[in-house]
Amino acid sequence: MSPAAHWITTPLTDSLVRGAIELERTAQGLLPHRLPARARAQCADGQLAMAEAQPSGVRVAFHTRATAVELETVPTKRVYVGAPPRPDGVYDLLVDGRLTAQGSADGGNTLVIDMTDWSTEYRPGPPATVRFTGLPTGAKDVEIWLPHDETTELVALRTDAPVEPPPHRGRPVWLHHGSSISHGSNAASPSTTWPALAASLGGVELLNLGLGGSALLDPFTARTIRDTPADLISLKLGINVVNLDLMRLRAFGPAVHGFLDTIREGHPTAPLLVVSPILCPVHEDTPGPGAVDPDSLATGQLKFRATGDPSEVAGGKLTLTVIRDELARIVRERRADDPHLYHLDGRELYGPSDAAAMPLPDNLHPDAATHRLMGERFARHAFTTGAPLGRPADPHLHSPAAQ
Repeated sequence: MSPAAHWITTPLTDSLVRGAIELERTAQGLLPHRLPARARAQCADGQLAMAEAQPSGVRVAFHTRATAVELETVPTKRVYVGAPPRPDGVYDLLVDGRLTAQGSADGGNTLVIDMTDWSTEYRPGPPATVRFTGLPTGAKDVEIWLPHDETTELVALRTDAPVEPPPHRGRPVWLHHGSSISHGSNAASPSTTWPALAASLGGVELLNLGLGGSALLDPFTARTIRDTPADLISLKLGINVVNLDLMRLRAFGPAVHGFLDTIREGHPTAPLLVVSPILCPVHEDTPGPGAVDPDSLATGQLKFRATGDPSEVAGGKLTLTVIRDELARIVRERRADDPHLYHLDGRELYGPSDAAAMPLPDNLHPDAATHRLMGERFARHAFTTGAPLGRPADPHLHSPAAQ
């Protein structure tokens, strides 16, 4: 701890942690999860376990007059054998909704991943502290957004003035589910992933269930969404089903219907926006599975490629083009009985002209500037008055603006 006088340690509880589905008590503190234990118990996949424990959208939030804050954590940092070193995760500190400071935490655990066979080695490490000083004086709302791509156990919160839970501002809760792009891959920081930016612009409270590599129409994810309080829901579906070569067209349609049916059991009339994949040239007309391009490792620039055969699309293999058509059809047909269901073509967020000007650096994930572009566009398409997740133009109706 720093030598600053009169540090106050406040217990970390669910009243101060937002954006998590569940908080697990560990030997050192609290581990935020974005899937509940009952869901985690139904799948032993290591990628899912890593993704749901990375706290994208999770933040420590409080009201205080403090001008100095310390957050002690145990981060878990990833090292990929043969790939360039990853930067430390970023902590964003927001004061009254504005990004005011950033920091990183040294130390913590290390997870070494060999992409040739996806074996892992876990190396435990000590806690780390990220410190923010010089905050504005006076009463304020403070949020510390945890690194979106770095598993983070919360150990202690220390401040130089008392803290209390932040007041409820009456903002609607937006629950979003998607792939690694929604999780925040290649975003600059946790409050600048495209969902975080869209939530800020839309004036909503984000609950981000973007799960890297794991937006796979799993029934336990649908049940999690069903059972989680939310005012607005969006689902960005498709890319992981293709790049894992998980299913064929015959299974995909019924799986989407089942996913939506389950969500509607808990949220029968909530505005629900289905978003198809953004443009991804390697998978537009070429099926999965996707794979790391081995030639890219030698250059220090990780890239992905599609390994499927386009001729197999006729037999039911999935591409992004096929999936976009299928999602549009499903939403169009279901809307006859579900007027609160909407569709958005993902290419409205990132399309052909964007790919020419801002190509995906690794052929799969957008860069930081593209996250900002997507956040701004999603806010405009989804949260403006009359849009699917926005205030209705007619207070008695919810306008199907995205159709």
